[in-house]
Amino acid sequence: MTNEPNVETVEAGDDYYHVRFRDPDDFDDIRTPDWAQNAAESVSEGAEVRMGKQGDDWAVQSVLVKKSVGEEKAVEQAEKILDEIAS
Repeated sequence: MTNEPNVETVEAGDDYYHVRFRDPDDFDDIRTPDWAQNAAESVSEGAEVRMGKQGDDWAVQSVLVKKSVGEEKAVEQAEKILDEIAS
Protein backbone atom coordinates (compact mmCIF):
# COMPACT_ATOMS: atom_id res chain seq x y z
CA MET A 1 0.00 0.00 0.00
CA THR A 2 1.46 3.30 -1.01
CA ASN A 3 0.39 6.44 0.84
CA GLU A 4 -2.45 4.58 2.48
CA PRO A 5 -2.94 4.48 6.26
CA ASN A 6 -2.03 1.56 8.47
CA VAL A 7 -4.55 -0.32 10.57
CA GLU A 8 -5.21 1.63 13.79
CA THR A 9 -7.36 -0.95 15.59
CA VAL A 10 -9.22 -4.19 15.06
CA GLU A 11 -12.36 -4.75 17.11
CA ALA A 12 -14.40 -7.95 17.16
CA GLY A 13 -18.15 -7.44 16.95
CA ASP A 14 -20.93 -10.01 16.88
CA ASP A 15 -20.63 -10.74 13.15
CA TYR A 16 -17.70 -8.65 11.89
CA TYR A 17 -14.16 -7.58 12.58
CA HIS A 18 -14.14 -3.78 12.43
CA VAL A 19 -10.77 -2.86 10.92
CA ARG A 20 -10.23 0.86 11.54
CA PHE A 21 -7.79 2.89 9.42
CA ARG A 22 -8.78 6.41 10.54
CA ASP A 23 -10.55 7.93 13.55
CA PRO A 24 -14.26 8.49 12.82
CA ASP A 25 -14.11 11.78 14.71
CA ASP A 26 -11.87 13.16 11.93
CA PHE A 27 -14.81 13.19 9.51
CA ASP A 28 -17.84 15.39 8.95
CA ASP A 29 -19.88 12.51 7.50
CA ILE A 30 -19.50 8.71 7.21
CA ARG A 31 -21.27 6.64 4.56
CA THR A 32 -21.04 3.40 2.61
CA PRO A 33 -21.20 4.39 -1.08
CA ASP A 34 -22.30 1.71 -3.56
CA TRP A 35 -19.02 1.87 -5.50
CA ALA A 36 -17.01 1.26 -2.31
CA GLN A 37 -19.35 -1.58 -1.36
CA ASN A 38 -18.78 -3.16 -4.78
CA ALA A 39 -15.00 -2.94 -4.30
CA ALA A 40 -15.31 -4.56 -0.87
CA GLU A 41 -17.49 -7.39 -2.17
CA SER A 42 -14.97 -8.09 -4.96
CA VAL A 43 -12.38 -8.94 -2.26
CA SER A 44 -14.44 -10.39 0.59
CA GLU A 45 -18.05 -11.56 0.47
CA GLY A 46 -20.20 -9.61 2.91
CA ALA A 47 -17.55 -6.96 3.68
CA GLU A 48 -18.59 -3.34 4.18
CA VAL A 49 -16.63 -0.11 3.75
CA ARG A 50 -17.17 3.04 5.79
CA MET A 51 -16.04 6.14 3.91
CA GLY A 52 -15.52 9.41 5.74
CA LYS A 53 -15.87 12.86 4.21
CA GLN A 54 -13.58 15.78 5.07
CA GLY A 55 -14.61 18.84 3.10
CA ASP A 56 -14.90 17.59 -0.50
CA ASP A 57 -12.63 14.57 -0.03
CA TRP A 58 -13.64 11.01 0.82
CA ALA A 59 -11.33 8.46 2.48
CA VAL A 60 -11.72 4.94 3.85
CA GLN A 61 -12.44 5.20 7.57
CA SER A 62 -12.90 1.49 8.27
CA VAL A 63 -13.73 -1.88 6.76
CA LEU A 64 -15.98 -4.52 8.28
CA VAL A 65 -15.07 -8.12 7.37
CA LYS A 66 -17.12 -11.16 8.34
CA LYS A 67 -15.86 -12.69 11.55
CA SER A 68 -15.90 -16.20 10.07
CA VAL A 69 -12.64 -15.50 8.16
CA GLY A 70 -10.63 -14.98 11.36
CA GLU A 71 -8.90 -11.83 12.61
CA GLU A 72 -5.63 -12.16 10.69
CA LYS A 73 -7.42 -12.82 7.38
CA ALA A 74 -9.86 -9.98 8.12
CA VAL A 75 -6.97 -7.52 8.40
CA GLU A 76 -5.42 -8.84 5.15
CA GLN A 77 -8.74 -8.52 3.33
CA ALA A 78 -9.38 -5.03 4.71
CA GLU A 79 -5.97 -3.91 3.42
CA LYS A 80 -6.73 -5.43 0.00
CA ILE A 81 -10.05 -3.56 -0.07
CA LEU A 82 -8.24 -0.34 0.79
CA ASP A 83 -5.82 -1.00 -2.11
CA GLU A 84 -8.71 -1.76 -4.46
CA ILE A 85 -10.42 1.52 -3.63
CA ALA A 86 -7.18 3.50 -3.94
CA SER A 87 -6.43 2.12 -7.40
